Amino acid sequence: MIYYLNIGSNLDDREGNLWAADLRLSLDLGFVIARSSIVESEPWGFDSDNAFLNMGIAVDSRFTPIEALNIIHDIEHELNRGHSHRDSEGNYVDRLVDIDIMAIDDLVIDLPSLQVPHHHMPNRDFFLKPMAELAPSWEHPILNLTAQEMLHKLSSDNGVQ
Repeated sequence: MIYYLNIGSNLDDREGNLWAADLRLSLDLGFVIARSSIVESEPWGFDSDNAFLNMGIAVDSRFTPIEALNIIHDIEHELNRGHSHRDSEGNYVDRLVDIDIMAIDDLVIDLPSLQVPHHHMPNRDFFLKPMAELAPSWEHPILNLTAQEMLHKLSSDNGVQ
């Protein structure tokens, strides 16, 4: 299976954090077959003075989606030195590393612990830009739109041309 992941960081050595996560994913999850450019974005879902760097990667993995999610959570926990990416009230906070599963091939998964494609993908340009680079012909299995088409729609909806 091909996993399309988004790695984000908005603390300390942001680019170094992305590469540390990339290395761990290549060691623990599978073979990294593609990497996107690094994009900078404002925090999404919370206020912070620290901008994020995000990078998409495509990983060829033998693990099931739940196994992969557990591996990703273990990597996040280790790289974040035990700190959560949410506060005690469940709100997002600054973090060294955040890894999201954007998509897995053309699968649709709707479990309490895992939604694939990522349910916020159509609303996050920092997901869509890397995804459009990684897999230009990948089509969202529910929306029937490519990442580039979703990015264009998001830009149009936000008044950006």
